[in-house]
Amino acid sequence: MPANDFIRDAIRRDNEQGTYGSRVQTRFPPEPNGYLHVGHAKAIVQNFGVAEDFDGVCNLRLDDTNPGTEETEYVDSIKDDIAWLGYTPGVTVHASDYFEQLYQWAEYLVEQGLAFVDDQDGETISAQKGGFGEPGTNSPFRDRPAAESLDLLRRMRAGEFPDGSRCLRAKINMAAENMWLRDPVMYRIRHARHHNTGDAWCIYPTYDWAHGQSDAIEGVTHSLCSLEFDAHRPLYDWFLEHLPLTGDRPRQMEFARLELTHTVTSKRRLKKLVEDGLVDGWDDARMPTLRGMRRRGYPAAAIRNFMLAIGTTRNNSVKAIEEFESFVRRELNQTAQRRMAVLRPLKLTLTNWPVDANGEPVVEYFEVTNNPERAEDGLRSMPFTGSLFIEQEDFAEVPPPKYFRLTLDREVRLRGAYFVKAHDVVKDEQGNVVEVLASYDPETRGGDASDGRKVKSTMHWVSAPHALDATVALYERLFTTRIPGEATGEALDDLNPSSRELLTGCKVEPALAESAPGEVVQFERTGYFAVDPDQPMHFHRTVGLRDEWAAAQKKQGK
Repeated sequence: MPANDFIRDAIRRDNEQGTYGSRVQTRFPPEPNGYLHVGHAKAIVQNFGVAEDFDGVCNLRLDDTNPGTEETEYVDSIKDDIAWLGYTPGVTVHASDYFEQLYQWAEYLVEQGLAFVDDQDGETISAQKGGFGEPGTNSPFRDRPAAESLDLLRRMRAGEFPDGSRCLRAKINMAAENMWLRDPVMYRIRHARHHNTGDAWCIYPTYDWAHGQSDAIEGVTHSLCSLEFDAHRPLYDWFLEHLPLTGDRPRQMEFARLELTHTVTSKRRLKKLVEDGLVDGWDDARMPTLRGMRRRGYPAAAIRNFMLAIGTTRNNSVKAIEEFESFVRRELNQTAQRRMAVLRPLKLTLTNWPVDANGEPVVEYFEVTNNPERAEDGLRSMPFTGSLFIEQEDFAEVPPPKYFRLTLDREVRLRGAYFVKAHDVVKDEQGNVVEVLASYDPETRGGDASDGRKVKSTMHWVSAPHALDATVALYERLFTTRIPGEATGEALDDLNPSSRELLTGCKVEPALAESAPGEVVQFERTGYFAVDPDQPMHFHRTVGLRDEWAAAQKKQGK
């Protein structure tokens, strides 16, 4: 059953009236000048979701009208990211596929006296636009004869003029209240090689000229845009109304884009992070790109579910990143396998652990649940010996108040194994504890005492002889403030220099050697971690176990 929102309600009305023959076709039109980010995910889910809800089709159209910033690398990444999110375009096309038709329509508008070639530079044209409440000034070339403009346009296409020396503008109204109707530029001269058309063109259409006409060529019914294009809609409609089109014209509708706290989605700023080496690349696990979130272990299903949950409105707002992470955590809780990993290891030696007939320490095995949420995931065997690793924070020689973990003469439970009690420590020359000596109670196998006694703490562990070495990346917010740049006007001023901590020498259980690249597992008591797709035994913390959003909602009584 399709969701209820203003876009779907409008489509239902269109279908009831037989508009577009009750056909629904949308498109997702990213510019291939960077990698897709979480804001694009909202648009992807919106466009593909609407099409799915009404048994329609959604095309992928690469809006490649700016050859100076676009690359095949970005085209390929966009296709891959959409597939990863779980969507399949009806067709994949480029705005550049329509360059010839767009040009022919441009000549038509010139011939109709609705467009002209302007010899002024961009700075002058911008100054003539006027302002809100202040009408613009007509170009001195506005009344140039149509035949002269047509000749110049053809010579522009032939490459006779240098970059920026001329442009084609629509002739609408320089006194229009809507600034986008003040004789907007349709074509500019740019002698640059295009990733799709090569050197075939040296004039390129603007987004506003290519957008609606590409929709019309493809047969798009509902052109869904983010809210900043609301002011562009009158221009979208003006172009369509003045061209010799057949059939119903597409309809542009706008919805609020996604903004998250502690996050920047400006492609310019994201690109600067990459180019200045402030992150490791577009797929750095701290980046809000789909590639970055994928490397960090965010499930595609969680991203889709979050976008659907926040809904479709016309009110811009900033969503808490903790709410987004709660969807990630919820999904992983259902799907991730549980594993033991010690991030900051401390040696724990059981001095009364038995040896076999050959004097070798006995190895026992415990059956441990892979995922309590999914019985079908079964059990795995964990080796246990008298030589273990525990977390440094799980032992305190001098415990602070309300500390219930391991300390001298206190008994705790090792998860699924035995009760143990510490009785001594080994220190290095600097006085740091490097090993804890303890005894275990063989009557507590499985983690419970037959006499009913209780302990206040359960700790995870790994067997030292069986442990594997791993590297673990821990992450904090990439930006320190809730709204990056709110105080200074520049988001990068709030970049967090401590957004990543890299831990080496971590000790993990043997089963983690079998984890697939990109797989996310839960390190018990620690959080969810993703296996790096390129580096074996390198893990990225996806999210912690604590649901900060749920806690905040509970505090507010929601």
